[in-house]
Amino acid sequence: MSIEVRHLTTLISVFDMPTSLKFYRDTLGFAVTQDTGQGDQSGWVMLQKAGVSLMLNTIYDEDERPATPNPANHSVHQDTCLYFLSPDPDAAYEFLRSKGLQIDPPTIAYYGMKQLYVRDPDGYTLCFQCQAEPE
Repeated sequence: MSIEVRHLTTLISVFDMPTSLKFYRDTLGFAVTQDTGQGDQSGWVMLQKAGVSLMLNTIYDEDERPATPNPANHSVHQDTCLYFLSPDPDAAYEFLRSKGLQIDPPTIAYYGMKQLYVRDPDGYTLCFQCQAEPE
């Protein structure tokens, strides 16, 4: 007997919810499906896109947030990478460039995945990838 699981949802901590929503909702196209009831000022939101769920939670309560992010938090977030199955990283690259993101084009990893890497406003890495076509 084992534990039955059906889905995984990742929770990431963000410094500024409006900035994160602009990135995840307005740029990447995730939809807000739940929040704490304060819209863009919510402290927690659930996002979904094509069967993918992601939760964002503010690092600080609104009345405790410093004026600028703590560089140590941003540095630690660089250890986290979210991998998304994406059928066309080249199209994702063109789309994100059209949205103003300064990113490098997709590359093929030694293990055969075509990958496009993007950093979110909090320093988390996102990878949009698919199996590379044989050459």
